[in-house]
Amino acid sequence: MEPTGSFGAGKAGSTSFDPVTFLKQPRTILRLLSWVFSMVVFSSIINEGYINIGSERLLCVFNKNYDACNYGVTVGVACFLGSLCFLVLDVLFPSLSSVRDRRRVVLLDLAFSALCSFLWFVGFCFLANQWQQTSEEELPLAQGSDAARAAIAFCFFSILSWAGLTVSALQRLLSGTNMTLFTCQHLDASGHAHATPYPVANGATIVTTNPYQAPPFTETLDPQALSPPRPAPTF
Repeated sequence: MEPTGSFGAGKAGSTSFDPVTFLKQPRTILRLLSWVFSMVVFSSIINEGYINIGSERLLCVFNKNYDACNYGVTVGVACFLGSLCFLVLDVLFPSLSSVRDRRRVVLLDLAFSALCSFLWFVGFCFLANQWQQTSEEELPLAQGSDAARAAIAFCFFSILSWAGLTVSALQRLLSGTNMTLFTCQHLDASGHAHATPYPVANGATIVTTNPYQAPPFTETLDPQALSPPRPAPTF
């Protein structure tokens, strides 16, 4: 259960960081899975995604299309680094005291997660199409086939994990603190600041139009004590 509060986190400084609770959160689990899936995709292509068939030039296993290999490596590395960055932000998120800063982090998480979901969907379709067009003559002894299938499979898994992160970020955004509570709760129906009357000792109240005016003294003062002393007569 995630803490309740501003954008899904408690008040700043209210609770200490608990690694066990943090690792059990669904968002953290999806973040770690996305990190692992991205690493599997780009490492599989880099290690076994290029083959050498009778020449010094390396060919991409995906229908000899270098764009397919480059796309998988680029998206994989970008999502790998992005997962690490947002994992650090998740750790630091409860310590952010500003509601605006929290909202910016949630919006950035939502935009990045949605973009990664789209990129992985494109990558899955692209790699699967190029692998389907690859003939057996182009891959003797099924060289690099395991790496190609692993890259395609984990592209599909990455779509699901980043889609889950997108939904999680959207829920955090919708459950965030209503900013109007901090701007309208002290305003009356006409849009002017409402002043709170100050009590006086005799039970009456004094209403002031300036809400920041200092309250008057509640004790009763003698008017004669406020008048300046008269000088003594001189003879």
